[in-house]
Amino acid sequence: MNQCQTHARCGLFSLPTRRFTPLSVSKSRAADTSVLETDSVNGREMREGLAIGFHAITFLQYAFAVFYDYTYTIVPHNVTRMHSAFGGKFKFLTFWDAILQTLFFLICLLNDLFGTNAVNPKKPPFTRKLKDYFHASLGFPIAMFVGVTFWALMLVDRELVLPKALDPYFPWWLNHLMHTMIVVTTVLEMIVAPRQYPKRSCGLGILASFMLTYLVW
Repeated sequence: MNQCQTHARCGLFSLPTRRFTPLSVSKSRAADTSVLETDSVNGREMREGLAIGFHAITFLQYAFAVFYDYTYTIVPHNVTRMHSAFGGKFKFLTFWDAILQTLFFLICLLNDLFGTNAVNPKKPPFTRKLKDYFHASLGFPIAMFVGVTFWALMLVDRELVLPKALDPYFPWWLNHLMHTMIVVTTVLEMIVAPRQYPKRSCGLGILASFMLTYLVW
């Protein structure tokens, strides 16, 4: 028997082993669970912060767009009489939609602060119910209709929706806020925050009532 074998049998080259007791295992599992819970809380707080920031910025941009369009977008009579006729800007579904988006993202912000963004809350607060109904029945369908229809007609003949004569009075950034960003923010809202959809009959009823009101107006 050589010297190395003798030393190996005597344990001179044996590595120290760690003994796991039930107490040490439970402590290890508790530490792992604590880390996972901390990561989950941090992730939830980050999502909530992003949602608040997104809703606040979007609400402010639409509120400013409505204010600017109503106050400063004045088209002379010799350019077009459409803006000075009965109803003014309220004849345009674009203006109605901008108001709807302003109200919707204000509701989203209030829900972020005082409601809940849980995926499936047992007792959703009023702000959450209002937000879900508003988005499904008015916010999403009106925004998509206005955005898609406007740009489709622009590709065919822009004189049908936004004549070149209006360019000096209706700035390009306002055009994109009211016809492009409405689609972008609506799609982002579906990604950022969960929702519970109302009954189909209820959502279609609210949408039909709104469209009938607009047509009568």
